[in-house]
Amino acid sequence: MQKINRTVIVNALKSAEIGREINIKGWVRTHRGNKNVHFIALNDGSTIHNMQVVVDMGKFTEEQLKLITTGACLNVNGILTQSVGQGQSVELAATAIEIYGVADPTQYPLQKKGHTLEYLREIAHLRPRTNTFGAIFRLRHNMAMAIHTFFHERGFFYFHTPVITGSDCEGAGQMFQVTTLNLYDIKKTPQGAIDYSNDFFGRPTSLTVSGQLEGELAALALGAIYTFGPTFRAENSNTPRHLAEFWMIEPEVAFFEIADNMQLAQEFIQYCVRWALERCTDDIEFLAKMYDNALIDRLRFVTENDFQRLTYTEGVIILKDVVAKGRKFEFPVDWGIDLQSEHERYLVEEHFKRPVILTDYPKEIKSFYMKQNDDGKTVRAMDVLFPKIGEIIGGSQREEDYEKLKRRAEEMHIPDKDIWWYLDTRRFGTAPHSGFGLGFERLMLFVTGMQNIRDVIPFPRTTHNADF
Repeated sequence: MQKINRTVIVNALKSAEIGREINIKGWVRTHRGNKNVHFIALNDGSTIHNMQVVVDMGKFTEEQLKLITTGACLNVNGILTQSVGQGQSVELAATAIEIYGVADPTQYPLQKKGHTLEYLREIAHLRPRTNTFGAIFRLRHNMAMAIHTFFHERGFFYFHTPVITGSDCEGAGQMFQVTTLNLYDIKKTPQGAIDYSNDFFGRPTSLTVSGQLEGELAALALGAIYTFGPTFRAENSNTPRHLAEFWMIEPEVAFFEIADNMQLAQEFIQYCVRWALERCTDDIEFLAKMYDNALIDRLRFVTENDFQRLTYTEGVIILKDVVAKGRKFEFPVDWGIDLQSEHERYLVEEHFKRPVILTDYPKEIKSFYMKQNDDGKTVRAMDVLFPKIGEIIGGSQREEDYEKLKRRAEEMHIPDKDIWWYLDTRRFGTAPHSGFGLGFERLMLFVTGMQNIRDVIPFPRTTHNADF
Protein backbone atom coordinates (compact mmCIF):
# COMPACT_ATOMS: atom_id res chain seq x y z
CA MET A 1 0.00 0.00 0.00
CA GLN A 2 1.47 3.34 -1.07
CA LYS A 3 2.51 5.64 1.78
CA ILE A 4 0.55 8.91 1.62
CA ASN A 5 0.44 11.53 4.36
CA ARG A 6 -2.83 11.32 6.25
CA THR A 7 -5.62 13.88 5.81
CA VAL A 8 -8.02 14.15 8.73
CA ILE A 9 -11.62 13.68 7.64
CA VAL A 10 -12.81 17.13 8.73
CA ASN A 11 -10.31 18.63 6.27
CA ALA A 12 -10.93 16.05 3.56
CA LEU A 13 -14.65 16.89 3.55
CA LYS A 14 -13.83 20.57 2.99
CA SER A 15 -11.23 19.91 0.31
CA ALA A 16 -11.69 21.21 -3.22
CA GLU A 17 -8.84 19.09 -4.63
CA ILE A 18 -11.06 16.79 -6.64
CA GLY A 19 -9.07 14.07 -8.39
CA ARG A 20 -6.20 14.01 -5.89
CA GLU A 21 -5.24 10.77 -4.14
CA ILE A 22 -5.31 11.15 -0.36
CA ASN A 23 -5.11 8.95 2.72
CA ILE A 24 -7.63 8.80 5.54
CA LYS A 25 -7.81 6.60 8.61
CA GLY A 26 -10.70 5.93 10.94
CA TRP A 27 -13.33 3.61 12.34
CA VAL A 28 -16.16 2.06 10.35
CA ARG A 29 -19.61 3.35 11.21
CA THR A 30 -21.47 1.40 8.51
CA HIS A 31 -20.65 -0.94 5.63
CA ARG A 32 -23.20 -1.83 2.97
CA GLY A 33 -23.06 -2.89 -0.66
CA ASN A 34 -23.83 -5.29 -3.48
CA LYS A 35 -21.83 -7.33 -5.98
CA ASN A 36 -20.80 -4.21 -7.88
CA VAL A 37 -20.03 -1.56 -5.26
CA HIS A 38 -19.65 -1.19 -1.49
CA PHE A 39 -20.05 1.93 0.65
CA ILE A 40 -18.12 2.37 3.89
CA ALA A 41 -18.84 5.28 6.24
CA LEU A 42 -15.58 6.15 7.99
CA ASN A 43 -15.12 8.50 10.94
CA ASP A 44 -11.90 9.56 12.68
CA GLY A 45 -13.36 11.71 15.46
CA SER A 46 -12.42 15.05 13.89
CA THR A 47 -16.03 15.83 12.89
CA ILE A 48 -19.57 14.61 13.35
CA HIS A 49 -19.65 13.82 9.61
CA ASN A 50 -18.40 10.59 8.02
CA MET A 51 -16.38 10.24 4.85
CA GLN A 52 -18.10 7.87 2.40
CA VAL A 53 -15.58 5.44 0.95
CA VAL A 54 -16.74 3.94 -2.35
CA VAL A 55 -15.30 0.51 -3.11
CA ASP A 56 -15.45 -0.72 -6.72
CA MET A 57 -15.82 -4.49 -6.53
CA GLY A 58 -13.99 -4.80 -9.82
CA LYS A 59 -10.84 -3.85 -7.87
CA PHE A 60 -11.53 -5.62 -4.57
CA THR A 61 -12.95 -9.01 -3.60
CA GLU A 62 -15.57 -10.03 -1.06
CA GLU A 63 -12.82 -11.91 0.76
CA GLN A 64 -10.84 -8.67 1.20
CA LEU A 65 -13.86 -6.80 2.56
CA LYS A 66 -15.51 -9.38 4.83
CA LEU A 67 -13.58 -8.19 7.92
CA ILE A 68 -14.69 -4.59 7.40
CA THR A 69 -17.53 -4.48 9.91
CA THR A 70 -18.87 -1.76 12.18
CA GLY A 71 -16.13 -0.73 14.61
CA ALA A 72 -13.19 -1.93 12.51
CA CYS A 73 -10.29 0.48 12.05
CA LEU A 74 -9.09 1.17 8.49
CA ASN A 75 -6.26 2.84 6.61
CA VAL A 76 -7.58 3.94 3.19
CA ASN A 77 -6.00 5.47 0.11
CA GLY A 78 -8.39 6.85 -2.49
CA ILE A 79 -9.22 9.45 -5.08
CA LEU A 80 -11.24 12.41 -3.81
CA THR A 81 -14.30 12.70 -6.04
CA GLN A 82 -17.43 14.81 -6.25
CA SER A 83 -20.25 12.99 -4.50
CA VAL A 84 -23.35 12.16 -6.50
CA GLY A 85 -25.33 11.21 -3.40
CA GLN A 86 -26.91 13.38 -0.75
CA GLY A 87 -25.34 14.22 2.61
CA GLN A 88 -21.79 14.99 1.51
CA SER A 89 -20.10 17.07 -1.19
CA VAL A 90 -17.13 14.71 -1.67
CA GLU A 91 -16.42 11.03 -1.27
CA LEU A 92 -13.40 8.77 -1.60
CA ALA A 93 -12.99 6.20 -4.38
CA ALA A 94 -10.83 3.60 -2.67
CA THR A 95 -7.57 2.53 -4.33
CA ALA A 96 -6.15 0.56 -1.37
CA ILE A 97 -7.49 -0.54 2.02
CA GLU A 98 -5.57 -1.84 5.03
CA ILE A 99 -7.38 -3.16 8.11
CA TYR A 100 -5.66 -1.96 11.28
CA GLY A 101 -8.05 -3.65 13.68
CA VAL A 102 -11.13 -5.84 13.35
CA ALA A 103 -14.27 -5.70 15.50
CA ASP A 104 -16.12 -9.01 15.78
CA PRO A 105 -19.79 -8.14 15.10
CA THR A 106 -20.91 -10.88 17.50
CA GLN A 107 -19.12 -9.11 20.37
CA TYR A 108 -18.69 -5.41 19.48
CA PRO A 109 -21.14 -3.47 21.71
CA LEU A 110 -21.74 -0.53 19.35
CA GLN A 111 -23.58 -2.05 16.43
CA LYS A 112 -25.61 0.24 14.17
CA LYS A 113 -28.77 0.53 16.22
CA GLY A 114 -30.17 2.80 18.89
CA HIS A 115 -28.43 2.67 22.27
CA THR A 116 -29.73 4.29 25.43
CA LEU A 117 -27.54 6.77 27.27
CA GLU A 118 -27.81 4.54 30.34
CA TYR A 119 -26.35 1.62 28.38
CA LEU A 120 -23.55 3.78 26.99
CA ARG A 121 -22.51 4.77 30.52
CA GLU A 122 -21.85 1.07 31.14
CA ILE A 123 -19.36 1.06 28.25
CA ALA A 124 -17.81 4.48 28.83
CA HIS A 125 -14.54 3.21 27.36
CA LEU A 126 -16.23 2.90 23.94
CA ARG A 127 -18.92 5.59 24.00
CA PRO A 128 -16.59 8.35 22.61
CA ARG A 129 -16.87 6.49 19.28
CA THR A 130 -20.58 7.29 19.01
CA ASN A 131 -21.85 10.39 17.23
CA THR A 132 -23.36 11.73 20.45
CA PHE A 133 -20.27 11.49 22.58
CA GLY A 134 -17.93 12.53 19.80
CA ALA A 135 -19.97 15.75 19.60
CA ILE A 136 -20.03 16.21 23.38
CA PHE A 137 -16.29 15.73 23.84
CA ARG A 138 -15.40 18.01 20.91
CA LEU A 139 -17.62 20.62 22.56
CA ARG A 140 -15.92 20.01 25.89
CA HIS A 141 -12.53 20.73 24.30
CA ASN A 142 -13.87 23.89 22.70
CA MET A 143 -15.34 25.14 25.95
CA ALA A 144 -11.98 24.64 27.66
CA MET A 145 -10.31 26.62 24.88
CA ALA A 146 -12.93 29.37 25.18
CA ILE A 147 -12.34 29.64 28.93
CA HIS A 148 -8.56 29.96 28.62
CA THR A 149 -8.86 32.40 25.70
CA PHE A 150 -11.38 34.63 27.49
CA PHE A 151 -9.23 35.07 30.56
CA HIS A 152 -5.92 35.32 28.68
CA GLU A 153 -7.26 38.09 26.47
CA ARG A 154 -8.27 40.04 29.57
CA GLY A 155 -4.93 39.80 31.35
CA PHE A 156 -5.82 37.07 33.86
CA PHE A 157 -3.15 34.61 34.98
CA TYR A 158 -3.86 30.86 35.04
CA PHE A 159 -3.05 29.79 38.60
CA HIS A 160 -2.70 26.17 39.74
CA THR A 161 -4.18 25.51 43.16
CA PRO A 162 -3.54 22.29 45.12
CA VAL A 163 -5.63 19.17 44.73
CA ILE A 164 -4.61 17.94 48.20
CA THR A 165 -5.64 20.32 50.97
CA GLY A 166 -5.93 20.57 54.73
CA SER A 167 -8.92 22.96 54.65
CA ASP A 168 -12.58 22.61 53.75
CA CYS A 169 -13.35 25.71 51.68
CA GLU A 170 -17.12 25.32 51.84
CA GLY A 171 -17.30 24.11 55.42
CA ALA A 172 -19.53 21.24 54.32
CA GLY A 173 -17.32 18.41 55.53
CA GLN A 174 -18.10 16.24 52.48
CA MET A 175 -14.51 15.57 51.45
CA PHE A 176 -12.49 12.58 50.31
CA GLN A 177 -9.69 11.88 52.76
CA VAL A 178 -6.13 11.37 51.52
CA THR A 179 -3.98 9.09 53.66
CA THR A 180 -1.11 6.61 53.58
CA LEU A 181 -2.11 5.09 56.93
CA ASN A 182 -2.68 1.34 57.10
CA LEU A 183 -6.47 1.18 57.25
CA TYR A 184 -6.28 -2.33 58.73
CA ASP A 185 -4.24 -1.08 61.67
CA ILE A 186 -5.21 2.45 62.62
CA LYS A 187 -3.17 3.83 65.53
CA LYS A 188 -4.99 5.97 68.06
CA THR A 189 -3.82 8.71 70.42
CA PRO A 190 -4.27 8.28 74.21
CA GLN A 191 -7.44 10.35 73.80
CA GLY A 192 -8.85 7.87 71.26
CA ALA A 193 -8.42 10.04 68.16
CA ILE A 194 -6.68 8.84 65.01
CA ASP A 195 -2.92 9.38 65.26
CA TYR A 196 -1.85 11.19 62.08
CA SER A 197 1.76 11.67 63.17
CA ASN A 198 2.91 8.83 60.90
CA ASP A 199 0.68 9.80 57.98
CA PHE A 200 2.37 11.24 54.88
CA PHE A 201 1.49 14.86 55.69
CA GLY A 202 1.39 14.41 59.45
CA ARG A 203 -2.16 15.77 59.59
CA PRO A 204 -5.62 15.06 58.11
CA THR A 205 -5.76 15.98 54.41
CA SER A 206 -8.41 15.68 51.73
CA LEU A 207 -9.08 16.21 48.04
CA THR A 208 -10.09 19.80 47.42
CA VAL A 209 -13.67 20.95 46.96
CA SER A 210 -12.51 24.31 45.57
CA GLY A 211 -9.38 26.26 44.71
CA GLN A 212 -10.98 29.52 45.77
CA LEU A 213 -9.14 30.24 49.01
CA GLU A 214 -5.74 29.73 47.41
CA GLY A 215 -6.96 31.65 44.38
CA GLU A 216 -7.68 34.65 46.59
CA LEU A 217 -4.08 34.61 47.81
CA ALA A 218 -2.91 34.80 44.21
CA ALA A 219 -5.37 37.57 43.27
CA LEU A 220 -4.04 39.68 46.16
CA ALA A 221 -0.61 39.48 44.54
CA LEU A 222 -1.15 39.14 40.78
CA GLY A 223 -4.34 41.17 40.49
CA ALA A 224 -6.50 38.84 38.40
CA ILE A 225 -6.23 35.05 38.24
CA TYR A 226 -8.35 32.04 37.39
CA THR A 227 -8.16 28.39 38.30
CA PHE A 228 -9.41 25.55 36.11
CA GLY A 229 -9.03 22.07 37.51
CA PRO A 230 -10.64 19.03 39.10
CA THR A 231 -12.49 19.25 42.40
CA PHE A 232 -14.07 16.56 44.55
CA ARG A 233 -17.08 16.23 46.81
CA ALA A 234 -18.07 13.11 48.76
CA GLU A 235 -21.76 13.93 48.62
CA ASN A 236 -23.87 10.78 48.64
CA SER A 237 -26.30 12.15 46.08
CA ASN A 238 -27.42 10.01 43.16
CA THR A 239 -29.03 12.69 40.99
CA PRO A 240 -28.59 13.84 37.36
CA ARG A 241 -26.88 17.00 38.68
CA HIS A 242 -24.17 15.59 40.98
CA LEU A 243 -20.70 14.13 40.47
CA ALA A 244 -18.05 13.18 43.01
CA GLU A 245 -15.31 14.45 40.66
CA PHE A 246 -15.92 17.52 38.54
CA TRP A 247 -14.05 20.49 37.09
CA MET A 248 -14.30 24.09 38.30
CA ILE A 249 -13.37 27.46 36.84
CA GLU A 250 -12.78 30.05 39.56
CA PRO A 251 -11.64 33.60 38.73
CA GLU A 252 -10.56 35.89 41.56
CA VAL A 253 -9.94 39.60 41.01
CA ALA A 254 -8.42 42.23 43.30
CA PHE A 255 -10.21 45.59 43.53
CA PHE A 256 -13.44 44.08 42.18
CA GLU A 257 -16.70 44.75 44.00
CA ILE A 258 -19.93 42.83 43.52
CA ALA A 259 -21.12 44.86 40.50
CA ASP A 260 -17.80 44.22 38.71
CA ASN A 261 -18.10 40.54 39.55
CA MET A 262 -21.60 40.30 38.06
CA GLN A 263 -20.47 41.98 34.84
CA LEU A 264 -17.48 39.64 34.51
CA ALA A 265 -19.74 36.60 35.01
CA GLN A 266 -22.15 37.76 32.31
CA GLU A 267 -19.41 38.54 29.80
CA PHE A 268 -17.62 35.26 30.54
CA ILE A 269 -20.54 32.94 30.06
CA GLN A 270 -21.86 34.79 27.01
CA TYR A 271 -18.39 34.51 25.48
CA CYS A 272 -18.31 30.74 26.04
CA VAL A 273 -21.79 30.18 24.62
CA ARG A 274 -21.04 32.39 21.61
CA TRP A 275 -17.83 30.40 21.01
CA ALA A 276 -19.85 27.17 20.97
CA LEU A 277 -22.41 28.57 18.52
CA GLU A 278 -19.76 29.91 16.16
CA ARG A 279 -17.19 27.09 16.25
CA CYS A 280 -19.20 23.95 17.01
CA THR A 281 -22.17 24.45 14.70
CA ASP A 282 -22.30 20.91 13.30
CA ASP A 283 -22.06 19.24 16.71
CA ILE A 284 -24.68 21.52 18.28
CA GLU A 285 -27.06 21.02 15.37
CA PHE A 286 -26.67 17.26 15.71
CA LEU A 287 -27.36 17.32 19.48
CA ALA A 288 -30.32 19.64 18.97
CA LYS A 289 -31.80 17.27 16.39
CA MET A 290 -31.23 14.19 18.55
CA TYR A 291 -32.02 15.42 22.06
CA ASP A 292 -33.30 18.98 22.37
CA ASN A 293 -34.98 20.91 19.57
CA ALA A 294 -34.92 24.11 21.62
CA LEU A 295 -31.15 23.98 22.27
CA ILE A 296 -30.00 26.54 19.70
CA ASP A 297 -32.73 29.02 20.60
CA ARG A 298 -31.80 28.68 24.27
CA LEU A 299 -28.12 29.31 23.57
CA ARG A 300 -28.96 32.40 21.51
CA PHE A 301 -31.31 33.53 24.27
CA VAL A 302 -28.32 33.76 26.63
CA THR A 303 -26.03 35.58 24.20
CA GLU A 304 -28.65 38.10 23.10
CA ASN A 305 -30.03 39.22 26.49
CA ASP A 306 -28.48 41.19 29.32
CA PHE A 307 -28.82 39.35 32.61
CA GLN A 308 -31.50 40.64 34.98
CA ARG A 309 -30.02 41.75 38.32
CA LEU A 310 -32.06 41.71 41.51
CA THR A 311 -31.63 40.93 45.18
CA TYR A 312 -32.54 37.66 46.83
CA THR A 313 -35.19 39.54 48.85
CA GLU A 314 -36.79 40.91 45.67
CA GLY A 315 -36.74 37.42 44.20
CA VAL A 316 -38.49 35.95 47.23
CA ILE A 317 -41.17 38.67 47.04
CA ILE A 318 -41.83 37.76 43.38
CA LEU A 319 -42.04 34.05 44.22
CA LYS A 320 -44.33 34.54 47.23
CA ASP A 321 -46.58 36.77 45.17
CA VAL A 322 -46.99 34.14 42.44
CA VAL A 323 -47.62 31.45 45.08
CA ALA A 324 -50.37 33.65 46.53
CA LYS A 325 -51.90 33.74 43.06
CA GLY A 326 -52.05 29.96 42.88
CA ARG A 327 -48.68 28.85 41.47
CA LYS A 328 -47.62 25.51 42.95
CA PHE A 329 -44.01 24.70 43.84
CA GLU A 330 -42.78 21.45 45.32
CA PHE A 331 -40.71 23.33 47.90
CA PRO A 332 -41.96 26.22 50.06
CA VAL A 333 -40.83 29.81 49.52
CA ASP A 334 -39.82 31.97 52.45
CA TRP A 335 -37.09 34.48 53.24
CA GLY A 336 -34.04 32.70 54.58
CA ILE A 337 -34.37 29.47 52.57
CA ASP A 338 -31.89 28.32 49.96
CA LEU A 339 -33.89 28.66 46.73
CA GLN A 340 -34.50 25.43 44.84
CA SER A 341 -33.96 24.90 41.11
CA GLU A 342 -37.70 25.18 40.46
CA HIS A 343 -37.76 28.65 42.04
CA GLU A 344 -34.68 29.78 40.11
CA ARG A 345 -36.02 28.49 36.81
CA TYR A 346 -39.37 30.25 37.36
CA LEU A 347 -37.59 33.58 37.70
CA VAL A 348 -35.53 32.94 34.54
CA GLU A 349 -37.95 31.14 32.25
CA GLU A 350 -41.31 32.61 33.17
CA HIS A 351 -41.02 35.88 35.09
CA PHE A 352 -38.07 37.73 33.52
CA LYS A 353 -37.57 35.55 30.42
CA ARG A 354 -33.84 36.15 30.57
CA PRO A 355 -30.87 34.96 32.67
CA VAL A 356 -30.95 36.30 36.22
CA ILE A 357 -28.28 37.28 38.74
CA LEU A 358 -29.52 37.14 42.33
CA THR A 359 -27.52 39.02 44.96
CA ASP A 360 -27.46 39.76 48.70
CA TYR A 361 -28.40 36.38 50.14
CA PRO A 362 -29.05 35.70 53.84
CA LYS A 363 -25.67 35.18 55.49
CA GLU A 364 -26.88 32.05 57.30
CA ILE A 365 -27.09 30.06 54.05
CA LYS A 366 -23.78 31.26 52.62
CA SER A 367 -20.10 30.62 53.31
CA PHE A 368 -18.00 32.38 55.94
CA TYR A 369 -15.80 34.30 53.48
CA MET A 370 -18.55 36.40 51.87
CA LYS A 371 -18.58 40.14 52.55
CA GLN A 372 -21.21 41.14 55.07
CA ASN A 373 -23.67 43.91 54.25
CA ASP A 374 -24.44 46.73 56.65
CA ASP A 375 -27.87 45.26 57.46
CA GLY A 376 -26.16 42.47 59.44
CA LYS A 377 -28.43 39.88 57.78
CA THR A 378 -27.17 39.52 54.21
CA VAL A 379 -23.90 39.06 52.37
CA ARG A 380 -22.71 40.17 48.93
CA ALA A 381 -23.26 36.80 47.32
CA MET A 382 -24.36 36.35 43.72
CA ASP A 383 -25.81 33.40 41.82
CA VAL A 384 -26.24 33.36 38.03
CA LEU A 385 -29.41 31.50 37.05
CA PHE A 386 -30.00 29.92 33.63
CA PRO A 387 -32.92 28.29 31.82
CA LYS A 388 -33.22 24.52 32.41
CA ILE A 389 -30.18 24.57 34.71
CA GLY A 390 -31.00 26.93 37.55
CA GLU A 391 -27.79 28.06 39.26
CA ILE A 392 -24.80 27.84 36.91
CA ILE A 393 -22.43 30.28 38.67
CA GLY A 394 -22.03 31.08 42.35
CA GLY A 395 -19.79 33.83 43.68
CA SER A 396 -19.42 36.80 45.95
CA GLN A 397 -17.45 39.80 47.00
CA ARG A 398 -15.07 38.42 49.61
CA GLU A 399 -14.88 39.79 53.14
CA GLU A 400 -11.68 41.84 53.32
CA ASP A 401 -12.09 42.98 56.94
CA TYR A 402 -9.92 40.81 59.23
CA GLU A 403 -12.07 41.09 62.37
CA LYS A 404 -15.34 40.41 60.55
CA LEU A 405 -13.90 37.45 58.69
CA LYS A 406 -12.35 35.95 61.82
CA ARG A 407 -15.56 36.36 63.79
CA ARG A 408 -17.67 34.79 61.06
CA ALA A 409 -15.31 31.81 60.79
CA GLU A 410 -15.60 31.29 64.55
CA GLU A 411 -19.40 31.43 64.33
CA MET A 412 -19.25 28.67 61.73
CA HIS A 413 -16.80 26.62 63.85
CA ILE A 414 -13.90 26.86 61.39
CA PRO A 415 -10.68 26.61 63.44
CA ASP A 416 -8.03 29.32 63.11
CA LYS A 417 -5.38 26.62 62.68
CA ASP A 418 -6.96 25.58 59.37
CA ILE A 419 -7.19 29.05 57.81
CA TRP A 420 -4.49 31.14 59.54
CA TRP A 421 -2.76 31.67 56.18
CA TYR A 422 -6.02 32.83 54.62
CA LEU A 423 -6.65 35.27 57.47
CA ASP A 424 -3.13 36.65 57.03
CA THR A 425 -4.08 38.21 53.70
CA ARG A 426 -6.52 40.41 55.64
CA ARG A 427 -3.77 41.39 58.07
CA PHE A 428 -1.18 42.34 55.47
CA GLY A 429 -2.35 44.70 52.74
CA THR A 430 -5.99 43.68 52.49
CA ALA A 431 -8.06 44.93 49.56
CA PRO A 432 -11.58 44.58 48.18
CA HIS A 433 -11.76 41.53 45.93
CA SER A 434 -14.36 39.26 44.35
CA GLY A 435 -14.70 36.01 42.46
CA PHE A 436 -17.00 33.23 41.40
CA GLY A 437 -17.07 29.55 40.52
CA LEU A 438 -18.49 27.89 37.42
CA GLY A 439 -18.94 24.14 37.40
CA PHE A 440 -17.56 23.08 34.02
CA GLU A 441 -20.01 20.19 33.70
CA ARG A 442 -22.93 22.54 34.43
CA LEU A 443 -21.76 24.65 31.48
CA MET A 444 -21.49 21.49 29.39
CA LEU A 445 -25.04 20.49 30.28
CA PHE A 446 -26.23 23.85 29.04
CA VAL A 447 -24.34 23.96 25.73
CA THR A 448 -25.08 20.32 24.82
CA GLY A 449 -28.70 20.10 25.96
CA MET A 450 -27.99 16.83 27.76
CA GLN A 451 -30.08 15.95 30.81
CA ASN A 452 -27.61 14.00 32.95
CA ILE A 453 -24.26 15.36 34.13
CA ARG A 454 -22.73 11.88 33.73
CA ASP A 455 -23.05 12.30 29.98
CA VAL A 456 -20.83 15.40 29.68
CA ILE A 457 -17.69 14.08 31.40
CA PRO A 458 -15.68 11.19 29.91
CA PHE A 459 -15.57 8.93 32.97
CA PRO A 460 -18.12 9.94 35.63
CA ARG A 461 -17.36 9.34 39.29
CA THR A 462 -20.51 8.87 41.35
CA THR A 463 -21.63 6.86 44.37
CA HIS A 464 -20.46 3.24 43.94
CA ASN A 465 -19.11 4.01 40.48
CA ALA A 466 -15.39 4.39 39.79
CA ASP A 467 -15.05 2.13 36.76
CA PHE A 468 -12.73 2.79 33.84
